[in-house]
Amino acid sequence: MSRDRRLRRLDRRVLIAASVTALSLTASGCVVVHGERELIPATTRAEAAEALKEFTAAYNAADKAYDSSLDADHVTGALGDIDEARLKAGRANSPEGNAAHSPLEFTDAEFTIPKKAGWPRWFLADAQGNRGGDSRWLLVFTRDGLAEPWEAAYLTLVAPDDLPEFRKDEDGWAEAVDPNSSELAVPPADLSKDYTSYLQDGSEVFADGSHTSGWREKRAKNAKKPGLVTQYIDEPLTEGDYAPVALRTADGGALVFFTTRHFQKQTAAAGTSVPTPNSSVRALTKGEIKQSLTMEFVSNEVALNPVRGQVSILGRIEGLTGAKGE
Repeated sequence: MSRDRRLRRLDRRVLIAASVTALSLTASGCVVVHGERELIPATTRAEAAEALKEFTAAYNAADKAYDSSLDADHVTGALGDIDEARLKAGRANSPEGNAAHSPLEFTDAEFTIPKKAGWPRWFLADAQGNRGGDSRWLLVFTRDGLAEPWEAAYLTLVAPDDLPEFRKDEDGWAEAVDPNSSELAVPPADLSKDYTSYLQDGSEVFADGSHTSGWREKRAKNAKKPGLVTQYIDEPLTEGDYAPVALRTADGGALVFFTTRHFQKQTAAAGTSVPTPNSSVRALTKGEIKQSLTMEFVSNEVALNPVRGQVSILGRIEGLTGAKGE
């Protein structure tokens, strides 16, 4: 995330801290609802649909021009970091814009909106995209106050059969799960830390799959090759716009979105060189690549966190956000 965006987010939080009530209209007139205490829907279904529409328009404009300023007010968190770096690399390699631009389109959108107290508030959009095959696109939108725009913080793709049923009340509102809840196999707030520990050392917390055991096996295979050593460092990201969000599923578990950061360092043996990276990596690389290249990635994951048993990673999208040559 850029320094300007971080400052903007800080300014928003200062403003939000100064406001402790929200107005709500009832049949009897205008009453004060204390948003920090009352469980109220995060938004309306109509407003959620408009947020997805505005995000899509801004995302397409930014992608066509390779200009991150065009969707900066509609993305944040992990998706904001990934998107900003992608557009930066695109503009560096193609200043005139994206000649291969194809507009992203969504159909069959469904919205899961939880009741919750306080800020930030958030909701889940689940839609069919015009790319990604049959996968469903899951976007978590968040905002810090009534005057703030909705921003997409998480974006993952999940197979339709992997999507759980959510617990909802008689009015169709979903239930947000406390990040520190001990009712689940893993408190949502701990998933980022536990996942990065798993990638380093393994554990029984996560079920086997392409984003768990498969990823560890791939790393082990690539760690040492003739003339080249690759090291991996994994870090949790849990604060601010990287905080996890969780929705209660019908079986009592939760669908959790969380963020991690990963570093991959390639070091060439004496007399050899690091494989030449592609143009996107070079565009984001600081320093001269001599004997090593360290690449930084931000990843956002969606996991099915049961009441008991192993956590399953259903989807993961990562993007290169920076690199350093030495």
